[in-house]
Amino acid sequence: MSRSLRLVSLLLAVFAGTISWLARPARALTPPQGQASLPPMRAGSRMVTDEVGRRVVIPGDVRRIVSLAPNLTETVYALGLGDRLVGDTSYCDTPPEAKTKPHVGGPTNASVEAIVALRPDLVFATMINREETVDALAHLGIPVYTTDPHTVRGMIRSVDRMAEVLGAEKQGAALTAKLNTTLEELQARLATVRPTRVLFVVWLDPLITVGENTFIADALRCAGAESVISSRQNWPQIGLEEVVRLQPDYIVLAASHTGEGSRTIQSLHSRAVWRDLEAVESGRVAIISDEINRPSPALIDVIEQLARDLHPQAFAGRDGPVRSADDPGPEAVAAARKPRSDACPR
Repeated sequence: MSRSLRLVSLLLAVFAGTISWLARPARALTPPQGQASLPPMRAGSRMVTDEVGRRVVIPGDVRRIVSLAPNLTETVYALGLGDRLVGDTSYCDTPPEAKTKPHVGGPTNASVEAIVALRPDLVFATMINREETVDALAHLGIPVYTTDPHTVRGMIRSVDRMAEVLGAEKQGAALTAKLNTTLEELQARLATVRPTRVLFVVWLDPLITVGENTFIADALRCAGAESVISSRQNWPQIGLEEVVRLQPDYIVLAASHTGEGSRTIQSLHSRAVWRDLEAVESGRVAIISDEINRPSPALIDVIEQLARDLHPQAFAGRDGPVRSADDPGPEAVAAARKPRSDACPR
């Protein structure tokens, strides 16, 4: 199974309601009663509150990490701490070294026994993991820190918090500074452009796209795009007739490699109705890296990739200044002083 299909199958698990954390009311994410018996504080350890409000006792020296999601694995490596990762999931494939780590199952069916056998000092989880798994590990005295980013900026804050938890504040500060700088420079380039109306395709049949409150929708906004579908559902299923009515300027799809993207474009041209869409007929189909599906540091590169596809005029002279120092023009100056309110808010 290709990487993008594996990622989509994970998203479809959400659609099917098999991911319990997303299927339950928000109150299910509050600290459980079982936390009344937290492990004792040892010398050097500290108590933190994770991103879903759970108290976690973190050892003073975290040397053995288990990751329960691909984006968490990527973040550990991005912080330069891949040597501390002793286990991850079967979906963790970036960087390539992640595939060589012992796997504890998938994000939605991780084996508690396999995790325990790896003797982790800390387990990183996120909202796609089962609450039962996190609870079981916590009751066994294994600290679990859960992340929950909903936006691009939220992802960067999660990276910073993960670094702090791991005692890697310097690495975290350097990485997040780089990510924020890239994002700020990108927003400066896009300050005067009009957002491109896009349809982001999560799955073709049935046709599934992204809701307005997902981190992917936020990534689109950061890239100078806006989804033609406005839905409070995270992964709404829509009819093709609605797409025809809305006529998006661009169709955006994710692929793990160029060949897969080319085949997808060919597929659109061979499908009834799809081939008659103005965007498809005019070749306005953007194939981007499937890193768009993961709230990890690589997401920033994908946002820039998409922005370049949608707004090439904003990147003319990419090695030069963001805006001309000679005569930016009054409209450009005004727009730069008042950035788009919906673009990557802090």
